[in-house]
Amino acid sequence: MISRFLKLEWKQFFRSASFGKSIFLNILLVFFALYFIVSFSILGVGGFYILKEQFPDKDPLVLVNSYLLFAIVADLIFRYIMQKLPVMNIKPFLILPIKRNKIVHFILAKSSASLFNVMGLFFYIPFAIVLIREGYSVLGVLGWLASMILIIQCTNFLNFLINKNNIALGGLITLLVGGYLVEYFQLFNLASFVGKGFDFIYLNPIVSVVFLILLIVLYIANYKQLKNEVYLDALISEKVEQANASDLSFADKLGDVAPFIKNDLRLMWRNKRTKSSIWMVLVGLLYGLFFYPNPLYADKDFMFVLVGIFSTGTFLINFGQFIPAWDSSYYKMLMSQNFKYERYLKSKFTIMSISVVGLFVLGIPYVYFGWKILLVHFAAMIYNVGVNTHVILYGGTFNRKKINLDEKAAFNFQGTGAVQWLIGLPLMILPMIIFGLINWLVNFEIATLTIAILGFVGIALHKKLMAFITKKYIANKYVMIHAFNQEN
Repeated sequence: MISRFLKLEWKQFFRSASFGKSIFLNILLVFFALYFIVSFSILGVGGFYILKEQFPDKDPLVLVNSYLLFAIVADLIFRYIMQKLPVMNIKPFLILPIKRNKIVHFILAKSSASLFNVMGLFFYIPFAIVLIREGYSVLGVLGWLASMILIIQCTNFLNFLINKNNIALGGLITLLVGGYLVEYFQLFNLASFVGKGFDFIYLNPIVSVVFLILLIVLYIANYKQLKNEVYLDALISEKVEQANASDLSFADKLGDVAPFIKNDLRLMWRNKRTKSSIWMVLVGLLYGLFFYPNPLYADKDFMFVLVGIFSTGTFLINFGQFIPAWDSSYYKMLMSQNFKYERYLKSKFTIMSISVVGLFVLGIPYVYFGWKILLVHFAAMIYNVGVNTHVILYGGTFNRKKINLDEKAAFNFQGTGAVQWLIGLPLMILPMIIFGLINWLVNFEIATLTIAILGFVGIALHKKLMAFITKKYIANKYVMIHAFNQEN
């Protein structure tokens, strides 16, 4: 049965509509994984000698042990933010004569082999080999290594138990920050105190059995929790919640696109994933404070365009790059309604344009750093409205990945494909190159005027561009419906 599950997982991966569209993203993720694997391996091999050189009067193993608490807590926080819970499309299996315990065991075993659990081994195993080579007790090092492997698995299953508990996350952050402050102000030698526990494991390898018992307890807890949810009626039943209605009557002034804009505003406010677009507005608005006060960028005028495009277009970029995937869960129903597709796209254009103008107005205080900055921000606003809105709407015609709106947004790449990675080139890099080149060949004023003129040209050609983009969406409508019906 396990081999059958593996074959089905393999087929599901290669037969999904998103496969082939995400090759660039997959290649990029592979490179990231290889980078971290090589980095951890080098650190594992050379870490002993680096510590020996930097702290010649201290034992490298004792130094590593003293900071393992912080490493474990940081790893748990990292998992909480980035690691997805073990999932599997189990609905078809529940109507077949397959025991639920086999399904649950397979899901949990699959999570044990995730990259999060494998990555740390590229440090601990080489480090243990170096310890043995340097004359440390073989039995002690193997007991220490076994403890590290078991702790990694324990954090894996502990994360699944506390993943949706914000109080637990707050406690972990408090522990990490509190431990650092205790060490920094020398209130208590917490690192040395915890390190002695791991030193004890090295001296008494049999103690590693404690972590094996803890792992079994956590596995059983996860097994019971997951098994109680593996019922067909639990999966198909919908949780009914009362939605807080907001007064969105002000949107009626926007004409025939008002119903779509109201729908987008409710979608952004009621769902975890879309709320990130709202909070990112604040990040974009304050983005210039990282550059403008820094004397390093004072004479680099081309950076002003990058900041201006991002600062005025934060919402445009974060919200626009997932059009129409935001509506993927009900896209089929939406496409069955009697309305012109152009109205749907016009509503997206309107809400993005309003956000660009609003962010420019809120960013006017940047004039404090010089009139040049305000002038570039104005040109960037025109460019965003005239060029980037159309570019990002056209990019949406290539979206083939469904977005689950109820998932948390932090470090969530679900629904992200090659389009989202490549769209940044015309959105931000191209205007920066154009501005920098003209600024170098002519002067600052002409470069700024060029960016603004490109934006005005886009505004003048708006109707023709929207007609072209609309045709593209209509041509891909059924391909999108098919793709959005699949779970990524």
